[in-house]
Amino acid sequence: MCGIIAVIQERGVVAPFLHQALKRLEYRGYDSVGVTTIANNTLYTKKDKGKIEEVHKRLNLDEMPGLIGIGHTRWATHGAPSMLNAHPHFDCEDKIAVVHNGVIDNFIELRKELSEKGHKFNSETDTEVIPHMIEDFVKDGLGLIEAIKEVTKRIEGTYAIVAMSTEESDKIVCTRDGNPLVIGTKSGASYVSSDIPAFLPMTNDMILLLDGEIASLTTEGIHIEKLSNGAIVDRETIKISWTADQAKKSGYPHFMLKEIHEQPDAIKETLRLRPEIVKEAASIIKESENVYMIAMGTSGHAAQAGRHMFASLAGILPSFELASDFPDTVYGSLSEKDCIIAITQSGETTDTITAVKYAKQHGSKIIAITNVVGSSITRLANHTIITQAGPEIGVAATKTFMVQLTSLALIALELGEMTGFRNSKEIVKKRNSLEKLPELVSEVISRNEEKARRLASILHEKPSLLFLGRGISIATAEEGALKLKEISYNHAEAYSAGESKHGPIALVQNDYPVIFIAPSDDTRNRIVGNIMEMKARGAKIISVIQKDDDEIRDLSDYVFTIPEIVESEYSVMPYIVPLQLFSYYMALRKGYDPDKPRNLAKSVTVL
Repeated sequence: MCGIIAVIQERGVVAPFLHQALKRLEYRGYDSVGVTTIANNTLYTKKDKGKIEEVHKRLNLDEMPGLIGIGHTRWATHGAPSMLNAHPHFDCEDKIAVVHNGVIDNFIELRKELSEKGHKFNSETDTEVIPHMIEDFVKDGLGLIEAIKEVTKRIEGTYAIVAMSTEESDKIVCTRDGNPLVIGTKSGASYVSSDIPAFLPMTNDMILLLDGEIASLTTEGIHIEKLSNGAIVDRETIKISWTADQAKKSGYPHFMLKEIHEQPDAIKETLRLRPEIVKEAASIIKESENVYMIAMGTSGHAAQAGRHMFASLAGILPSFELASDFPDTVYGSLSEKDCIIAITQSGETTDTITAVKYAKQHGSKIIAITNVVGSSITRLANHTIITQAGPEIGVAATKTFMVQLTSLALIALELGEMTGFRNSKEIVKKRNSLEKLPELVSEVISRNEEKARRLASILHEKPSLLFLGRGISIATAEEGALKLKEISYNHAEAYSAGESKHGPIALVQNDYPVIFIAPSDDTRNRIVGNIMEMKARGAKIISVIQKDDDEIRDLSDYVFTIPEIVESEYSVMPYIVPLQLFSYYMALRKGYDPDKPRNLAKSVTVL
C-alpha cells in the first residue's frame, strides 16, 4: 500500500518534514516518490521513480518553499513506475494537487469523458482523473471541499484522497473509503497520513478518519463531516502511546503478524479484480492444448492448490512444474498451443523468469500472476493479473499466498462457466462462498491465535514435525511445513497422508508431533484412518478441523478449528492461517526474528 503524508503549519517550510515523514513510511514498500508544496500561489513539485534517498540526491526534496505540502510514496497499480506516474497529480492549470491510495475502478470511463471535454492527461494512472474532476467542479463555482464531495459521488472503487489548491492554500482536504487515513494535530499545525509513523515525531495526538467522511485541515484545527449528509463529526483525540518502531507496524510487534492479520483485506481487494482481466486469462487457458503452472516456494504451493481448483471447477487439470526444473522436465515439448501460468510474488524470481523465457522461445502463451506492477514478469507475459496484497514486508509470504489463491479461484470459476463443467447454479454457490472468505479468515485468526501461541510453547523444543494432508490439503501441509522451516528453523516435512505409511511413518515414535489438515471434504474419512495409524504409534496429534468435527477432535491432542464449512476448492485459505500463526509463535518462542529469517530474501533473483 502506498504512503501518504500532508501537513499545513503556521511557520517553517514543510519540505524537510515531508521528506523525513516519507522515509518513515518506507516500510510500506514503494517504487516512486513525490512532494508538492504551495508558496506564492504556485505549486512546487519534485517527483521521480526510485528510492527516497536516490530521488533526494538527484532533486533535493528539502529545498522547496511553502507552509503547506503533500507527499506520496507509490506502489504501482496503474502504469509502471515512472516520473510521470509518480504522485502527486495535477489539473490542467497546475492549481490542484492530489495524492491517492486505492483503485478507481471506473477511471477508464471517467478519463474518456474528461478527455472529450478537453482535459490533457500526463500519466497512465487512475488517480489523475481526480484532480481533473475537481477542476471541473471548481470551475462550476464550488469550493475545494464541495468539489471533492462531488468527485466521491462519481468514482467507484477504494480510495484515500488528499488534495490542496493554490486557490485555497489555507487548507488540506482529505477523504477515504476503504483505505486508511489518520489525522495528527497540535497547536499551529495539522497532519494527515496513511499511517501514524509519518507524523509521530511531531505529535502523538491522533484523530481517526472513517470511511465516508471528509476532513478539512488548517493551522487552527480539524473539521470533519459525513459525505452522505454533511453532518458534523465531533471525534475525540486519541493519545498515541506506541514507540516509533511499533507504530511502523501499526502496533504489531512484527510485520509478519501484521500481514497475517491483513489477509482478510487482501482477499477482499483481490476479489475486486476487474472481471475482464479474469475473463481474458480464462479465455487463453480454455483455448490452449496444454496448461502448465510454474512457480517456486510459497507460489508453488498456491499453484498446487490452483490445479485442484481448475480440475474441480472447470474440468481442466494443469501440470505443475517447479520453475527451476521446467526446461529439464518438458524436454522441448512446448508449442504455440500451450499456456504457461507463471506465479511469482515479486515478478522478479529468476527461476520463474528463466522458465518463462524458455516457454516463449517455443511460442507458448504466458499468463503472469504477480503482486508487482512493472516487474520483469509483466513485460514477458501475454496477460498479467496483478494481485492486490499491497507491499509485503515480512520475508515469509503470508498475504501474498492468499491473494494468489484468490486470483486462481477467480480464474477457475470463470473457466468453469466457459467450459460448462459446472452448471450455473453450482457456479453461483461457489462464487458466494468465495465472497465470504475475508470474513471467515478474519474469524479464523481470532479463534486460533492464542491456541497457536500456547502450542508453540509446548512444541518449541521438538526437533522435527510432520505435516500431512490429502487432496488439495497437501498444498496446505506443504505451505505449513515451509513456514515453520523458514522462520523457526525447525525441521518439518510435508507428505500426502496416503503416502505417509510408505516411509515417513518410520519416524514416528512416542510424542512425535504430526499435524493433520483435515477439512470436511471427500478426503476426511481417509484422514481419520491416517490419524489412527499415527496415534497407534504414539504420535502427538495436532489437527486443523471444522469446529464441530468431534470425531477427529477426540482423536487429537490439540486442535485448531475453522468456524464453518468452506467449499473444498478454497479450503487451503482458512486452513493455512493457524499454521502461519503457529510458525510465527514458534519463531518467537525460540528467540528468532520472524521478519528476517536467515539466508532468505523477499525476492530470489539468482538461479
